[in-house]
Amino acid sequence: MCGVCGCSNPGTGGHAHDHHHDHHHHGGDNHRLLRLEEDLLAMNRHQAAHNRARCQDQGWFMVNLLSSPGSGKTTLLVATLQALAGRYTVGVIEGDQQTDLDAQRIRATGTPAIQINTGKLCHLDAPLVANALDQLALPPRALILVENIGNLVCPAAFDLGESLKVVLLSVTEGEDKPLKYPDIFAQAHMMLLTKADLLPHVSFDVARCLEHARRVNPGIGHLVLSATSGHGMAQWLDYLQRQVATFGNAGAAPLLTEACP
Repeated sequence: MCGVCGCSNPGTGGHAHDHHHDHHHHGGDNHRLLRLEEDLLAMNRHQAAHNRARCQDQGWFMVNLLSSPGSGKTTLLVATLQALAGRYTVGVIEGDQQTDLDAQRIRATGTPAIQINTGKLCHLDAPLVANALDQLALPPRALILVENIGNLVCPAAFDLGESLKVVLLSVTEGEDKPLKYPDIFAQAHMMLLTKADLLPHVSFDVARCLEHARRVNPGIGHLVLSATSGHGMAQWLDYLQRQVATFGNAGAAPLLTEACP
């Protein structure tokens, strides 16, 4: 958790901290910071449990999409929404530090989208998502897609109450990312290797990336796809729809899908 970068107050948008003064991090300060972080994460877990219970009661299936910036989350969302048009009631929660550019792209598909601008906060948290759910005001049995802020570190610490965690890794980023940022891959149910149309032009080893991911999460599923070319999209849509179909079954675990041919 980034307790000194402005993310020290989940649900309030953080605070400015320009570091114009000297810091003296004595042992007492470290203990107070640790207690603060523990309290904040406990508050988030409490709200996440409420979000999860609310989704269960309403039959809402919520997916948390996580990745570094530029991995193709919004492009994948747009392609997914276009493909699923008419099959589900869908709402989107868009997280960004600034602008509503991604929400505009989502709304252009005819899908309602709530933009959350977090300022200095580098992740979404459960209270922010709870407020967004209120604003979406979806009917029962809807699909909710959350585009988290582009960051492979901080979002891993904050449960949103989602049913499914999906981490995106573009083939332009390098196959070592699961080892460098293990927490987010350890928690994900599915890893999407995006921008597969660029594989002939980059030195990305899919098999090695999967090996790294399974070192931190032996049960993680994976798909190789390109929302631009359409490669692998049918498998992704099938996986997502099977998740929605099994949602609500007592003890149902997220399904895992092997790589596309």
